[in-house]
Amino acid sequence: MEKKVGQRFKLYREKAGLTQEELAEKVGLNSNYISRIERGDSFPRLEAFVGLLNTLEVSADAILCDVVSASVKYTESSISEELDKLPNNEKAKILEVVSLLVSQYKK
Repeated sequence: MEKKVGQRFKLYREKAGLTQEELAEKVGLNSNYISRIERGDSFPRLEAFVGLLNTLEVSADAILCDVVSASVKYTESSISEELDKLPNNEKAKILEVVSLLVSQYKK
């Protein structure tokens, strides 16, 4: 679990264009602690977790989507948002594949 959460934090830190040192400074943490979180060697305490989420402007669902089973709704929503950004012809191809998979699982 810690590895997956750490990978997500790293992904969103990089998307924000921040170094570990910059993120640590913004959240009021040590850069070594950020490194341990990202490697999965440590899980942030609640206060640090919330600080990281707020600083990176990311939801807890986005960070925990790999480890919390109830986050399926988040994944659905996330995919839907990405689909909305695509041209209609590409969207139609993807929806065709998804429809086929859904019909296969219903059998």
